[in-house]
Amino acid sequence: MLLSACASEAKHSAAITDDFGDSISVGAVPARIVSLNTTTTEIIYAVGAGAKVVGRTAYDIFPAEVKNVPDLGPGLHPNVEAVLAMHPDLVLLYASETNREAARQLRAAGVRTASFRIDRISDFARVTRLLGQLTGDTLAASVTVDSVNATLQRVRSATATLPHPKVFWPFWESPIMSVGGGSFVNEIIETAGGKNIFAELPAPSPTVSFEELLRRDPDVIVTGARTQAKLAGDTRWRTLRAVREGHFLIVDSTIATGPGPRVGAGAESVARLLHPGVRF
Repeated sequence: MLLSACASEAKHSAAITDDFGDSISVGAVPARIVSLNTTTTEIIYAVGAGAKVVGRTAYDIFPAEVKNVPDLGPGLHPNVEAVLAMHPDLVLLYASETNREAARQLRAAGVRTASFRIDRISDFARVTRLLGQLTGDTLAASVTVDSVNATLQRVRSATATLPHPKVFWPFWESPIMSVGGGSFVNEIIETAGGKNIFAELPAPSPTVSFEELLRRDPDVIVTGARTQAKLAGDTRWRTLRAVREGHFLIVDSTIATGPGPRVGAGAESVARLLHPGVRF
C-alpha cells in the first residue's frame, strides 16, 4: 500500500519543461485542449486526443475534422480572453516571444500551458513524446514517432546513392525567400535525395538575390502550382534555366507548414518527384 501511494504521488507530481523553460505538471489527463500551433494540433490528433481539441488556429486544416473546431485566430499573440472562454485545461502555444505574455497570463489564470518551438524534425520527435505524457498516452506518441522515423529512414536509404539534383524551393518570390539550412524543409530535400542550393545559409527562410540564384543555377524548382504559373510567365524569371526549360516539381504546399506527423510522407512525395520510379 505504501509503495502504491508513493507511485501515485510520483505520477501526479511529475512535470515536463517546455521551450520557455516553464514547468507543466503531468497529472490529470486533459479533457479540453486548445492548440494554437498547427504542428501540435496535428500531433494531438495523431496520438488519439483529437476529440478533446476545443480551440485551434485559423491555419489548422489537418486532419479534416479539425475544421469543425472553433477558430481562435492566427495563434501568435492570441486573444487570451477568447482562449479562456473555451474553458481549457491544457493550452498549447508556439514558443515565440510574441506568445510569452499570453503564456504568462494563461498560467496565472490557472490553466496548464505548454509552449513548444517545433522547427526541425528532431523537435517533432521530442515534442510528440512530451505531448504523449501530457495527454496520457505515451505509447501512441512513441508509435507516431517511430512510424515517421521509419518512413524517413526508408526514403533516405532509397535515395542515398542516386544523383542529387540542385534544388531551389522558394517560400516567396518578391523579395526572393528560399528554404535555408535552418528549415526542416531543407531536411526534407536532403532526405529525398536533393541538394538545396541555399543549404549553407543558416536561417530557415533567407532572402536571396536573383543574381545569386542565377549563379547557383538550380536543376529544378520545387513549388506549388500557383507559383509555377507566376514564375513561368515572368520575363525575368525565364532567364533562369530551370524556369525556361520548365523544370518545376509541383508539391502540396502544406508540406512546408511544419514538421508534424506528415513529414515522412512529405519526404516520400518529394523523393518521388526528384527520382521518378524510386522504390522505397
